[in-house]
Amino acid sequence: MTSIKTAPSPLPAVLVCTLGIFLLSAMDASVKALVVVIGAYNALLWRSILATATAGPIWAALSSRRPSAKAVRLHAVRGVIVSFVALAFFFGLGRLPLAEAIALSFVAPLVALFLAALMLKERISRTAVGASLIGMAGVLVIIFGKLGQSGYAPDALLGMAAIIASAVLYAYNLILARQQALVAKPLEIVFFQNLVVGITLGLASPWLGTGVPHDQWPLLAGVTALALAGHFLMSWAYARAEAQYLIPTEYSAFVWAIVLGWVFFRESVTWSTMTGALLIIAGCLIASRAKPKLAAEPIEAAAV
Repeated sequence: MTSIKTAPSPLPAVLVCTLGIFLLSAMDASVKALVVVIGAYNALLWRSILATATAGPIWAALSSRRPSAKAVRLHAVRGVIVSFVALAFFFGLGRLPLAEAIALSFVAPLVALFLAALMLKERISRTAVGASLIGMAGVLVIIFGKLGQSGYAPDALLGMAAIIASAVLYAYNLILARQQALVAKPLEIVFFQNLVVGITLGLASPWLGTGVPHDQWPLLAGVTALALAGHFLMSWAYARAEAQYLIPTEYSAFVWAIVLGWVFFRESVTWSTMTGALLIIAGCLIASRAKPKLAAEPIEAAAV
């Protein structure tokens, strides 16, 4: 693993990471509004195209070297995985309350524990296993809380399944991200990830692609700007402070989701969602202490 340049105090990095999480949470809210109009596929396709067009020239101007063959392979594989991660997440985001979707997405690091054991031959401690069980209990609380509500939308269960599928794929993405960070800088990763996502989704554009209505372009531009800014701030923070200081700030995304969901969509948060989210967050925090190396990557689902 590359060494981390630790600042004398982690406070600046914590504050920057918190701001990055807020920007990515605002992006989630914006995506939710965009998905309602043009659908998950087109929202992701056009965001990737716009992000590639923005990040590409910046990377070309600032980068002094071209990516190695190994880096290109990792960019390609991770980009394809992220395509399906983001597509499933955007699909679920359009069918669930914002806070509910974010809470469910937090299970990704817990799934990554078992993928790391399977793919990287890492040993899972009893503490980490117990943390995973706590987190999975939180998922069940949210699901059964939704089933217990009268008159829930049929699409809600489909949305929950999509978010959970996205979290499982994102867990694999975390494994790839750890390998990718060894061979590429953050700006290069952002550019190639969006490029590969755009190419991957673009293959289906003759059948699924539609144009963006003129009145939605400002929102699409805002989504892209928030995503790029949020990713940059989090990368900056993780390069300057240890993960143990930054991981707790990432769960502020749930608080932002509650606030943004109520302000923009008048979404209320149920007790089952609150309880389930707290269980998932507790499980993730316990797991990050048991497996600090696993926690070295941002877990915010919007980071896709």
